[in-house]
Amino acid sequence: MKVIVVGAGVVGTMHAWHAVERGHEVVHIEREAEARGASLRNFGQIWVSGRAGGEELDTALRARELWEDIGARVPGLGFRAIGSLTPVRNALERAVAEAAAARPDATARGYRLLTADEARTINPALRGDFEAALWCERDAAVEPRTAQLALREALLATGRYTFLPDREVRDVAARGTGGRTVRDDRGETHTGDAVVLCTGAWLSGLVREVAGELPVRRVRLQMMQTEPLGEPLTTSVADADSFRYYPAYASSALDALDEGQAQDPTAAAHKMQLLMVQRLDGGLTIGDTHEYEHPFAFDTLEDPYEHLGRVVESLLGRPMPKVRRRWAGVYAQCVDTGRVVHRQRVDDGIWLVTGPGGRGMTCSPAIAETTANELGW
Repeated sequence: MKVIVVGAGVVGTMHAWHAVERGHEVVHIEREAEARGASLRNFGQIWVSGRAGGEELDTALRARELWEDIGARVPGLGFRAIGSLTPVRNALERAVAEAAAARPDATARGYRLLTADEARTINPALRGDFEAALWCERDAAVEPRTAQLALREALLATGRYTFLPDREVRDVAARGTGGRTVRDDRGETHTGDAVVLCTGAWLSGLVREVAGELPVRRVRLQMMQTEPLGEPLTTSVADADSFRYYPAYASSALDALDEGQAQDPTAAAHKMQLLMVQRLDGGLTIGDTHEYEHPFAFDTLEDPYEHLGRVVESLLGRPMPKVRRRWAGVYAQCVDTGRVVHRQRVDDGIWLVTGPGGRGMTCSPAIAETTANELGW
């Protein structure tokens, strides 16, 4: 079988990976020289912690297994099984962590409520003030800026993979017994047995023509990365605002937190949480904000960065390293919260897979595996 994958972000690259793994030939088309979207502009977290119970958690846990397996074969991914800590500072926050640790699926997630001393034993860099922390053993990390490059290098080595950058797809069609065709803006036509469109936040143009209006929205975020910390940050770190954002933490304790403890005005205005991961070079990736209303701003705002800096320093108990870079990104999110991703058959043998939201980096290996299984690759 010959599979044509459109879009070289992490979702598209994982579809190419599964097709090649199953012995198929892949032609991979990307409209830029390299993927430049949300697949690079994220934390690189394999984030099991906050996933909704049921299908979303099952997908994340399967993806976590796949990431570890692929990471062992592709060292350039920088896979690390580092877990995460979410420090809590008072009784209201602690109650949310206790409720999470009491979930029926807590063991599957690797949840455990730790004292502050136990948390610092796991992550000595957390010298700030907090009274306990929620530990999630199943969380992990990869290097988002280089993961697709490392996967592509491994795919190229198989001899069954062709990468075609700087080509925007203009037309896709099923030709009956003639297979499926993809025409790019260089006027070249590519023929295969199956086509998977993994176009990320690009939802207009060709995508609208073939799929119509989608139950998918675009979300904008702001993030930053620092100079090296100078010591290991041995886990990912979140703050209690993440309880307000992730569905796994929904509980009466979270309701009490919302009623009894107002969120910082800057964090509330920008729908923020702290997530922090150390890169292999020692720097920290820190975020993030969420903007849902179009049109999005074209500039980045300083208030969210200043807020994040204060939270980071309060947890580290020391000044945050100098910020090296700041950026904004946009990802596609399925508006049906009961679905992990929007997967749509747009023609015979032609599928669109988009809208994983903030789950893209975490869940992409399992999302692509499901596509491969459903299409009978």
